[in-house]
Amino acid sequence: MSGANIPVLVGAVPLLYVQSMTINEGYRIERIAGGRFSQATQPTTKTIAIEAMLIGPERLLLKKALEVMALTSRLLVSAAAPLLAVAGIPVVSGFTISLDMQITDLRFTQNVQKREALDVSITLQQVPRSAVTAAISEAADLALAVATAALPSGPPPNPIPRTPRGPM
Repeated sequence: MSGANIPVLVGAVPLLYVQSMTINEGYRIERIAGGRFSQATQPTTKTIAIEAMLIGPERLLLKKALEVMALTSRLLVSAAAPLLAVAGIPVVSGFTISLDMQITDLRFTQNVQKREALDVSITLQQVPRSAVTAAISEAADLALAVATAALPSGPPPNPIPRTPRGPM
């Protein structure tokens, strides 16, 4: 089933040719009073890794836009996008809606096989600026999950039934 190519938005930059997207979340585990029991104490930092291709004549403009968002100086980021002073970079896709993200690693690759394209690898880390934006981010991600569950999807995979066999 082929439909419209819906981009992954990293800030205002549309990534049309995303090859993979990985979200890492978890909990910090600590021992209780030096005993043998452990407990999950707090969530670890959420990270998103995106592998994509920038294709076409606008590829260098998209590269520059990603570089501007990755600037580490808050003053420069604020000058480039005033909203980033109060909120981080939003990542919006069919997989997640995550606000308050910051680019921690940005890598571009060009090679002989794909001269008219740039491969981009982006790693973002969640850096909540306030409890309000963190709550809004979680609510938006939950709304995406509920809406996706309500949409019709393709047929389920056709499993191969397993039958018991005799001794080998």
